[in-house]
Amino acid sequence: MPDTKRTTTGVLGGIAGLVGLSAVAGVLITATVTPAIAVSGAAASSAITMFDNLPSVLDIEKLMLPTTLYYTNPADGTSTELAQFYDQNRSPVTFDQITPIMYDAMLSSEDPRFYQHGGIDLIGTTRALLSNAGGGQTQGGSSISQQYVKNILIQRCEANAPDAATLAQCFTDATQSSGPSGIQRKLQEMRYSIALEQKYSKNEILLGYLNIANFGGITYGIDAAAKYYFNTPASGLNVGQAATLAGILQNPNTYRLDDPTNPSNGAADGAITADPGQLAVLDALLTAGTITQEQYTAAADPYTATKVRQLYVLSRMFADGKITKAQYDEAAITPITPTITPATTGCAVALGSAYFCQYVKNVIKEDPAFGATLDDRIKALQRGGLSIYTTMDPRVQYQANKTMSELTPTSVDGMVDGSTGMFGSTSVSIEASTGRILAIAQNTKFNESVTGDPNYSSLVYAGNSTYGQSTGFEAGSTFKLFTLVDWLEKGHSVNETVNGVNRAFKKFTTCDGTWTNGANTVVKNFSGNGYVGTPMSFTRDSLNSGFFAMAEQLDLCDIQKVATKMGVTRGDGSPIQMNDQFSIIGSNNVTPIAMAGAYATIANNGIYCQPKIIDRVVTSDGVEMTPPATSCSQVVDPKVAATTAYALQGVMNRGGTGATANPGDGTALIGKTGTHEDTQTWMIESSSKVATAAWVGNSNGKGNIFTRYINGQQGQYIRYGIARQIQGVADSLYGGTPFPQPDTSLTKPTLKDLPNVVGQPLDQAIQTLKDAGFDATAGPVVDSDVAAGLVAAQTPPAGRIAAGTQITLSPSNGQGAAIPPVSGDVAAAVATVRGAGFGNVQPGTCTVDPNANGKPATGTNPAAGTMVNRNTAITIDYTSKTCP
Repeated sequence: MPDTKRTTTGVLGGIAGLVGLSAVAGVLITATVTPAIAVSGAAASSAITMFDNLPSVLDIEKLMLPTTLYYTNPADGTSTELAQFYDQNRSPVTFDQITPIMYDAMLSSEDPRFYQHGGIDLIGTTRALLSNAGGGQTQGGSSISQQYVKNILIQRCEANAPDAATLAQCFTDATQSSGPSGIQRKLQEMRYSIALEQKYSKNEILLGYLNIANFGGITYGIDAAAKYYFNTPASGLNVGQAATLAGILQNPNTYRLDDPTNPSNGAADGAITADPGQLAVLDALLTAGTITQEQYTAAADPYTATKVRQLYVLSRMFADGKITKAQYDEAAITPITPTITPATTGCAVALGSAYFCQYVKNVIKEDPAFGATLDDRIKALQRGGLSIYTTMDPRVQYQANKTMSELTPTSVDGMVDGSTGMFGSTSVSIEASTGRILAIAQNTKFNESVTGDPNYSSLVYAGNSTYGQSTGFEAGSTFKLFTLVDWLEKGHSVNETVNGVNRAFKKFTTCDGTWTNGANTVVKNFSGNGYVGTPMSFTRDSLNSGFFAMAEQLDLCDIQKVATKMGVTRGDGSPIQMNDQFSIIGSNNVTPIAMAGAYATIANNGIYCQPKIIDRVVTSDGVEMTPPATSCSQVVDPKVAATTAYALQGVMNRGGTGATANPGDGTALIGKTGTHEDTQTWMIESSSKVATAAWVGNSNGKGNIFTRYINGQQGQYIRYGIARQIQGVADSLYGGTPFPQPDTSLTKPTLKDLPNVVGQPLDQAIQTLKDAGFDATAGPVVDSDVAAGLVAAQTPPAGRIAAGTQITLSPSNGQGAAIPPVSGDVAAAVATVRGAGFGNVQPGTCTVDPNANGKPATGTNPAAGTMVNRNTAITIDYTSKTCP
C-alpha cells in the first residue's frame, strides 16, 4: 500500500520484523551453507530463539482426491470407470510419470537454486521481504519447499473449514504476505520448509508440490492440469505446454486457459495490454522478420497475460540451458492453443447408467460405513480418493437401457405434472443368491438441476426415499406374494378349495384389531366374478376375490410380518401397513428394488439377501475398507419357498397372467403381475439366479396409463416387454436351474367331514355347514316328498370331501314322491304306480321277446326310486311276443 497510508505501528512492526528476519536469515545462511561455523551475537541469538520457538512439525495430510466408481467387466475381470466425484480434480502421479521438461520449467522459473539450498532461497526471500516491508509491490520469493508448505496449509483449510467464512479467514492466514502478520507467516513457512527438507528428499518435495498445486478453478496437480488444458498426461507435455503450466502456477486464476474472456488475461479486440517488457521477445522476433504480424498477434491473444508469463518461463529455461534456441523460438511463436477437456464429475457422465450411479452415490452419502456424520460421508465422496467397485453388470445394464429407451418415452403428452399424472418407468435386476444389484434403468433423462420438466429427473424410481429420493408406488397384485407365503406357513395347501366367488368380504383381522367392511364394498376382479378354486388358480389368474377369501382365513398382521421379513417396507422407509382389505392387493407404496428382492428370496429357496450395490471399497492407500454391511438369512422355510415358487410358475406359463413376459428360452421362471387401479402396472419375474422388476406408471399423480396408447401400445402392456427383454438377457448370462419340487403336504387337497343336513330347514342347514367350515348356497327348489321348505338334497352329499368345497342345498316343494319299483304284468305295474299317487302313468316301450309270457313289466321311465313331481308323466316298459 502507499507510504501515506501506512501506520506507525505497521512501519515499526515491519522494521522490527525485517530486523528479526534479517538476523534469522544470517543464521539460516550459516546453517544451510556453512553449518559447522559457530554463530554469535545478540541479534543472532535472539533470532535463533525466536525461530526455534516456532512449530517445526508439519504433517503432510492426504491429498484431497476424487472418489471413483467402477464396474467390473465379467468377460475379463477388468474394471472400468463409471463416474468420479471431487471438490478438486486431481490425478496424482509418480516422479517418473512427469516429463523432465516440466521439472525444468518449474525449477528455472520458480526456484533455480532448489537443489542447492536447504529449503529457503535466502536471496529471493530477502528481496521479497524488503519490497513488502517498504510498501512496494508484493513479491513472493518463496522456494518450492515454501510453496509446498503454503499449499499444504491451504489444503488443510479447504479440508477442515466448517463454513465459507472460516475458509476465507484460514486462507488469508495461510497466504498473508504483507505487514507483521505476513512476516510472521513467512518465518513459520521457513521453519516448516527447513523441517520438511530434513524429512523428505528434494524429488519428493518437488513431486509433492506438483501434485498438490492449484492450476486454476478446481484443477489441481500437474497431471489433471495437463489433461484438462491440453488433453495429454503429464508425461506427454511439450516445451510450450510445460512452460505454460509452470507459468500458471504464479497466479492460477489469472493465467488459467479455460476462460479466454477473463479480463485479467486476454485483451478485447486483440489489443495487447500486458507488460511490454515481457513482450520484448515477440517484438524482437517481429522486428527481425522471424514472425509475421499475424503470428505475433496470434501468439499473444486471447491469452495475452498467460503468453507473457510463458515467455518469461521460456527465457529462464533458455538462460539455464534447459532448452535450445530453436526450441525457444518455436515455443515463443506458437500460440497457446488449449484443448480444454472438461473433467467429468457426477453421475451425468455415466449416461445410461446414471441412475445406477446415483443410487451408489446416495448409498455413500447415507451409509455409516463412509463416516459417522453426513459431512464426513460427503467428504469421503468428494475428497476421500476412494475406489468403489459396484455390482453393475454392464451387459444387463446395456440391455436395460436399450429396452427402456425403445419401449418408453421420457414423457407422455397430457401427463406432465401431479394434477394430470406424470409418466415414469424403471427396471431393476438383482442376483438372487447375493442381493447384488446388476442393473437399474429409467425412462427419464438424468439431471440434478432441471426442475419442472417431466423429461428430466434425478430421482431413482427403483429406490426408496433414502437411496433414491423416491417414495415408491402402489404394488398392486405383486403384493399377493405375501398372502400366499403366509397361507402356506399356516399349513394350508395351494390345492385347497376356497370360495373365490366375488362378494363383500365382511371383516379381516389386523394388527389393530378387526377391520369391518361397513359399507359392504365389493372390490372387483380384473375380469369376471370369481369362482370356487384353489390358491394355485387364484395366483395364476391374479384373482382378487380369491386372495380376499384366503386372507379372510388368515391374520393381516401376519401377512404384514411376512412382507417385513422379506425386506419390504413402504417407500418412505416406514413399516408396511395392512389395516384393510385393499392392502391385501397392494395399496402400500413399495419400491421396485424391495419387491425384486422379495421375489428373489423365493427363487433363492427362502434366503433373503439384502440388496447391495457396492462390492468393494479401496482407500487411496490401497487398503480394503469394509463396504456397507449386507447379509443373507433364511426367512422363509425352504418347503414353503418351493411351494410358493410352484404356484408362481403358473403365472409365467401358458394361460398365466404373466406369460407374455416370459422370454420363452426354457429357463424356469416364477413371477407375478400387478396393477393398481389404472395408474400403476408391474411385472416381476425371476429365475433361480436373477430377479427383474419392471414398473410403468405414474411417478407423480394418478393419470390413466392403462388404456392410453404409448409408443404404439396400450400403457398396461409396456411392462411385459421391459421385463421379458431384460430377463431374457439375464437368463442367457446367468442361466437358471429348475425350482425345487413343492412340498407334498402343502400341495395335497385338504379333506373335511361334510355333515348331512337333508331334512333340516334351509337356514338351519346353512348354519350347520358354516359351523363345519363350509360355505353353502340355496339351489333351485326341487320335487321331494320331504315337507316344503326343508332341505331335500345337498351337493355334494355328506362324507369326507375337499375343504372349501362349495355346498349347494336344494329345498323341497313338498310335491314330490319316489317312483316305486314294478313287477308282473304291465297293467298291474301301471296300477302300482298310480297307487303311489302318480296320476299320469301309461304303458311305455314294448320290446319283442318270443319267450315272453304275457306282457311282463321291465321298468319305469323315469327309473324307480327317482323323486319326481306327482304330475310327472311316467311310462311302464314291458316285453311281449308281439309288439304294436
